[in-house]
Amino acid sequence: MSILPVVGQDFPLVSGASSVDLEAFNLFRETGAMRIAKLGVVGAGVMGSGIAALAASAGVPVVLLDVPGDSERNGPARRGIERALGARPPGFLAPEMATLVTPGNTEDDLELLRDCDWVVEAIVELPEPKRELFARLEATLAPGTIVSSNTSGIPIASLCEGRSASFQESFLGTHFFNPVRFLHLLEIIPTAATGSEALNAVRNFSQTVLGKGVVIAKDVPGFIANRLGLYGLFHTLRLMQSFDLSIDEVDALTGVLVGRPKSATFRTADIAGLDVLLHVSSELSRATGEDFSLPEWVHNLVKRGCLGEKSGAGFYRREGKQILVLDWKSGEYRPQLQPDFPELRPLEGLPLAERLRALTSVAGRYADFLRASLVAMAEYVLRRTPDVAYDIVSVDRAMEWGFAWELGPFKVFDALGLQWLRTALAERGFAEPELLGKAKDSFYRVLKSGPRYLTFGGDYAPVEPIPGHLDLDLVRTRKGTLESNDGAALLDVGDGVLLLEFRSKMNTLGRSTILMLRRALDIVEQGEYAGLVIGNDDPRVFSAGANLAEVLTAVDSGDWSGLEAAAREFQEAVTALRWSPFPVVAAPFGIALGGATELALHSDRIQAHAELVMGFPEVGVGILPAAGGTKELLKRFSEELLPYEEADPFEAVKRAFKLIAMAT
Repeated sequence: MSILPVVGQDFPLVSGASSVDLEAFNLFRETGAMRIAKLGVVGAGVMGSGIAALAASAGVPVVLLDVPGDSERNGPARRGIERALGARPPGFLAPEMATLVTPGNTEDDLELLRDCDWVVEAIVELPEPKRELFARLEATLAPGTIVSSNTSGIPIASLCEGRSASFQESFLGTHFFNPVRFLHLLEIIPTAATGSEALNAVRNFSQTVLGKGVVIAKDVPGFIANRLGLYGLFHTLRLMQSFDLSIDEVDALTGVLVGRPKSATFRTADIAGLDVLLHVSSELSRATGEDFSLPEWVHNLVKRGCLGEKSGAGFYRREGKQILVLDWKSGEYRPQLQPDFPELRPLEGLPLAERLRALTSVAGRYADFLRASLVAMAEYVLRRTPDVAYDIVSVDRAMEWGFAWELGPFKVFDALGLQWLRTALAERGFAEPELLGKAKDSFYRVLKSGPRYLTFGGDYAPVEPIPGHLDLDLVRTRKGTLESNDGAALLDVGDGVLLLEFRSKMNTLGRSTILMLRRALDIVEQGEYAGLVIGNDDPRVFSAGANLAEVLTAVDSGDWSGLEAAAREFQEAVTALRWSPFPVVAAPFGIALGGATELALHSDRIQAHAELVMGFPEVGVGILPAAGGTKELLKRFSEELLPYEEADPFEAVKRAFKLIAMAT
């Protein structure tokens, strides 16, 4: 896990473009790698405008072209920019970043692409229009310009047929996922002719500048994530029918309980669009010869115009504040239920790996359904992985980054236990896949030197680190935890840096956390370490702020002196951050509220994730920031007004308290 992970949402939105890290980007340029400083995008639809918005959000100039409009030649491209601005959530990190996108059209402005280093094609999903565009691009672009197709299924090699060897050397597939700003996965698909320089340039730029999780995929239908993930989704629909379950029951079973996003199966399908799923199922069935078909009642739903979220109704329909769910047998909508599974209740508080292992022995129809789903998915993934990916790590990352799985398939198999999986496959009439036979006891091994994975050849190789991410699991394995209590821990992350890691529920800041913060400051000040980082690898939240349960306990018992002492202790610890004689860096992501915001504001630097939600919600519970946040905001607003003699000093007070009162 990273100490700067992305934010989980109610549906698979697991990425964010990070702001450009200029130091890292310049270092990348100095290595002699191919330089990407300007992006071209052809096609201003949902995907093209999303890619343009992502790049602009990272500070990269973009040329966005589409076909000429009737009344305004650049109208379609301009509407693409407006679409990204108006999307919910928006495609741009901030509205002003849209000024980095230059709109144009493919008849008048193809020359605008000539000074672009990478041009992404995102036009209609048909081979011939793409080939025609590539012929025009080859005649226009400077030699060596990288060109990629953002197709989700057309064979990449077939799209550059007839192009020169030099064009093919700089050509590859790039499969972004929608919405582009948030879905973390980017599949890069090289062809046999793709040169290593172009491949490495796109991979490094996408990781370093665009903030993407990059996986190299084979040039096969559906690539990795869609090929495997959509099989699981479609198969779940069939299992629902055979187990006679309802849509809301299946979503309750196939979401957080088994490490999938809250949107589970049918809510995810509504977000993607049922018409899109029908198209993909047809194309995958045609291209692979496998059965990716959807039940007839899903086809009927699309014929009725129920396409999911974009049409207002799909598997779910909202009426006012009420959410209705489809009864797939009758085709009518009914009020959504909150299914209860008593036999599965004991699993809910367990860590995911333990939850999955426990699921193998739970009795009952619902557990049977989940086991059938897991085993069918396992058989398909084990059989198809060598066809779609270069290693099992790519499969796990593709499913974690593209479909928001908490654990990728091979990590799930290890959690279930490979011997149990072998028995379960045999009981259902499946032959043991070759990859499972090679794995023996596990697909991954954790060693002091780092994690290792099973290769297709049967040996174990080191897992390639994710660039720019600090693996705290590996740190713990190699060096252990220096000190800890129930609220926080101290880790030596190398290079003379000490890490303060929050460990309480929602990473709230209670007395034990503050004690560990003071301990961290003392240790670094003694000279053994050069600096302190405040961060953790929780996938959702940096910190939800002060532990209000401790506050309420003190209030209920009338311990006002204890409450005052706790507030003073918190203030003094945060102030100590500001005056520490060494650098302190806060690495907030996800949610950073109240006291967590105060910690960050008093650090020397903040390395913030682009999708950080940060602020002071204290007024909602009737209090003000108590650890120096109010003073810090007042100080900053006052300093902003200092150059202006005519400014009213009270304006700083108004702005500071308005920001707090409105929980901005």
